[in-house]
Amino acid sequence: MKVVLISMPDVAPIFIHDMAVHLPNHGIACLGGNIDDRHDVYLIDLVRKRRNLRSYLTKQLKQIQPDLVGLSAMTWQFDTCLRLIRLIKNLLPGCRIAVGGYHATLMSEEVAPAPASQWIDFMIRGEGEETFRRLINALEGMDRLEEIPSLSYRRDGKFIHNERGKPCDLSRLKLPLRDRRRLTGGYHFVTSRMEVMEMSRGCTRNCTFCSIQHMYGRSHRTYPMERILADLDDIYFNKKTRMVFVVDDNFVLNPRWVIRVCDAIIARRYMGLKLAVQADCIAIARHEEMVRKMAEAGFFSVFLGIENVSRLNLETLRKGEIADEAEKAVENCHKYGLSVVGGMIFGLPQDDETAIRDNYRFLKGLGVDAIYCQILTPYPKTQVRDDLIREGLVTNCDDYRWYNGLWANVRTRYLDAERLQYLFWFYRQTVLGWWEPSAKTRKTGRQWTAIWIYLIRPVLKFLVERKLRKTGWEDRYQRETARLRQRNEFEDLRDF
Repeated sequence: MKVVLISMPDVAPIFIHDMAVHLPNHGIACLGGNIDDRHDVYLIDLVRKRRNLRSYLTKQLKQIQPDLVGLSAMTWQFDTCLRLIRLIKNLLPGCRIAVGGYHATLMSEEVAPAPASQWIDFMIRGEGEETFRRLINALEGMDRLEEIPSLSYRRDGKFIHNERGKPCDLSRLKLPLRDRRRLTGGYHFVTSRMEVMEMSRGCTRNCTFCSIQHMYGRSHRTYPMERILADLDDIYFNKKTRMVFVVDDNFVLNPRWVIRVCDAIIARRYMGLKLAVQADCIAIARHEEMVRKMAEAGFFSVFLGIENVSRLNLETLRKGEIADEAEKAVENCHKYGLSVVGGMIFGLPQDDETAIRDNYRFLKGLGVDAIYCQILTPYPKTQVRDDLIREGLVTNCDDYRWYNGLWANVRTRYLDAERLQYLFWFYRQTVLGWWEPSAKTRKTGRQWTAIWIYLIRPVLKFLVERKLRKTGWEDRYQRETARLRQRNEFEDLRDF
């Protein structure tokens, strides 16, 4: 059987221009790697084909003639996913369609009766490796649809939702696909080639804004050490890539295990290996030896979810009071040479203009090397969504295209959504200002940071300040948001 796996072209806002960062989709790579060998499988990551989606897909799909196409989509990407499905059905009417990812997992009951579901044959809910593998085999008559856990399938015009299966046994999963069956390439962070991998899955924290437990349950599972090293070997030796983003939901939940992983990587002696990871402030702040080991193993960057400094807002998020933990976490990272990307969430119920300004000031005072700030988003099936709806604070309940963290879909007790959107943008400009690379960032990226500092930033600063003198902040805001609103508009899909 011929199978094509597709990830969406929609991009989320990041702390530098999205053209500077292109990472491969790890989800479809894992699915592809665990399909039985007798099948032909191809990966298409459309983030690399944003400018010519229709022509590129038309050419590839007509050449491959797949029997099954699987598409993975987040909630805010699902509108694009449906457009792509209609395009595929137009090109290949007999091709079966399966959708997976967060939206299919969270919203299968809502998607099933919707008119657009007529184009969908199957939905994969939760982890997909085993469910998707068995689905393909069932289509060949070697398994039974009704016996596959976590599968939703169409029968007599209606969807049947099988019972949810147990979490995957990570020790049994094969490596993700990174060979020539991945038809798209050019993945990088600025000037360095970059790949992704995972060492663990899940998170046991109680954050009310997160939907991760709907995907993995309330669990934290780790891969066997041999599997982690085999994955790194594949990236390092076969892909000749030295920079890796570890996509674990919360890598540092078990500090003793992290230290064992670091010791294993150190013993492997990967020269020039650079690892980036996501982590919570508490573990990083309280386990300095773990941070030291991470630095020795090649970790160079850590994303820290600082979220907010308001006690009442942190209670809403069930994050605890982590301001002191955040300061200590940044201190520990910098002590051992790790760069810090600080993440904050704005638009919580208690936020007013002063709170937004003060949160940016706190973030700047921490001395983080880069920032990734978002507006609170009421993702489906999260506790915070229920709480905000109950209080009447959600202003956009169902147009999920704007649920990527950049747009205000909520109001606070003191700010309407439009004012929240403006202040989120305005104080980022006036408090944080132009990005200043840290000494470590300058050292590790001399060429591109020098271009930014001495060429791009001065030119941009001159042009922006000249324009501001003529038209003011409001005009700049309107122009920038208008540009951002077009970021995920794909002209060649408008007919679908």
